[in-house]
Amino acid sequence: MSIRLGVVMDPIQSIHYQKDSTLAMLWEAQARDWSIYYFEQQDLFVRDGKAFGNARLLKVFKNPEKWYELSHPECIELSTLNVILMRKDPPFNLEYIYTTYILQLAARLGTNVFNNPESLRNTNEKFATVYFPELCPPTLIASDILLLKSFLKEKKEIVCKPLNAMGGASIFRIHESDMNASVIFETLTNQGTNSIVAQSFIPEVFLGDKRILLIDGEPVPYALARIPASGEFRGNLAAGGKGVAQTLTEKDMAICKAIGPTLREKELLFVGIDVIGNYLTEINVTSPTCLRELDDQCHLNISQLLLDVIERKI
Repeated sequence: MSIRLGVVMDPIQSIHYQKDSTLAMLWEAQARDWSIYYFEQQDLFVRDGKAFGNARLLKVFKNPEKWYELSHPECIELSTLNVILMRKDPPFNLEYIYTTYILQLAARLGTNVFNNPESLRNTNEKFATVYFPELCPPTLIASDILLLKSFLKEKKEIVCKPLNAMGGASIFRIHESDMNASVIFETLTNQGTNSIVAQSFIPEVFLGDKRILLIDGEPVPYALARIPASGEFRGNLAAGGKGVAQTLTEKDMAICKAIGPTLREKELLFVGIDVIGNYLTEINVTSPTCLRELDDQCHLNISQLLLDVIERKI
């Protein structure tokens, strides 16, 4: 079967060649002789109830000087594609939501879209953990500054972050005695009008904020422990953290087993969860990363595992 694959992603000329997970998926797709159709968000549109896109045929190369080649655009109906990978990074804004509407329309007309667009829309990466409270640290999601102050007083030390950011952006560690606590709450909540997430600070973060990848609810057997740089508490690679591969612990496996059925039910095919110590802290569904680092350190081909599952599903 000749598979026609669409990919919706950030501009390919701007990706980080050494780290980009989507690029690895595209290398694997090309190795299988799949035809790859490239889209950015603005290339997608709806006309008379059908989803279309201005597609460019894409070739990819394992060459840091030239990793892609694009054809001239042609308008195609998205339902003519066998598979679409939605790999657009946050911010999760209104335009992102509109894109999921378009992709959901394509899915209704027969195209397999991963991750499921409806589930992308309904699974906020920082909010989704609340459905598994037994796995998470004490957590408050609120815009009310008095509630946030009370939570800080109760827990003594907390971490606060926006609900719609990524890469460690705007994450604050706050002590009970921090004189800047009020202004941090005011800034993050936009004076009490935007909800944020607050969690008890987990000291084990200095041993690594672990990213665990799951394919169709089943974990890759290694996690990437993102260890904070000196003077930092954020382990995100985008914030300077160092990624070190580790074998999954029994607790890691138990967390994956607990959430796996829900991920399968929601057709969240490729997911990256974050685990600090023994706690689940995030469920990343938009464009999970760390695939390349695990491939390199553990001699894996995670994209092969992913595309094997996609082939079975279509």
